[in-house]
Amino acid sequence: MLKRFKPLVSLVLLPMLLVSACGVTPNATQPAEQGSSSQMVTYQSENGPVQVPAHPKRVVVLSTFDGDVLALGVHLVGVDPYAKADPLFKDRLKDATVVSDDDLDKIMALKPDLIIGLSSTKNVDRLKQIAPTVTYTYGKLDYLTQFEEIGKLLGKEAEAKAWVANYKKQTAVIGEQIRAKIGPKATVSVIEASAKQLWVFGDNWGRGTEILYQAMKLNMPEKVKETALKQGYYQISPEVLPEFFGDYVILSKMPGEDTSFQNTETYKNIPAVKQHHVFEVNASVFSFNDPISLDYELNFIKKSFLGT
Repeated sequence: MLKRFKPLVSLVLLPMLLVSACGVTPNATQPAEQGSSSQMVTYQSENGPVQVPAHPKRVVVLSTFDGDVLALGVHLVGVDPYAKADPLFKDRLKDATVVSDDDLDKIMALKPDLIIGLSSTKNVDRLKQIAPTVTYTYGKLDYLTQFEEIGKLLGKEAEAKAWVANYKKQTAVIGEQIRAKIGPKATVSVIEASAKQLWVFGDNWGRGTEILYQAMKLNMPEKVKETALKQGYYQISPEVLPEFFGDYVILSKMPGEDTSFQNTETYKNIPAVKQHHVFEVNASVFSFNDPISLDYELNFIKKSFLGT
């Protein structure tokens, strides 16, 4: 997901639909692109075959997939501003340049051998003149399949699949432990305070929602199902918070945001608040659903619910 919460832009997660994975076939006769020492291969993208380096070394990501590329140990020379600002990526991106799909000269100067973007990325035809360019329709693949697909593109499919297998094992075990502790009927909400507004999330919008609802199969409050499950998010007011709070709540807050709602009697009298079942987290490190972010979110969830 993918973003500091901006629900109407393409950076955010969309409803997920599994589709068939794409493939890569060798084509050693093709010359390497600028900045790459790799042989070229044919990657079957959603828009057709694309010649890409077998092992890209200078990648530009224009939106969303920065964490997926970083998790596979591939060097990023250009990234979107959201990734650059993420504390989890800070050290790994200290030398990366912030770029957008309008910064064609800036991107060219980075001499990328691969560019990755979204289907909504602008200037794709011109970007293709700089380096092989692959775009994805966000939400077309679920978050784990998307990571495996990025692995295929980067020549790191085995590494991606290994991470996914381990993640599934971890979340299954921890999820079972959490259900045993809180009870099989307990509900969990994920709420964020950002941009002076409150949001509640469905099961595919980063912020640990994929872990809690998809991987661990924890229960979502009915009010959240009715309003946020289909769209992915739903804006609420402080007055109706009690309707959206589950038995347990992860409250994601951006540093410096107005959180005066927590001083109201309405908030203080919510059962989850009174029972100390609200787990607060810094939203700046709790937004995305790439492996680096998921690892952080999983550790936070484990510690919050289990104390370990």
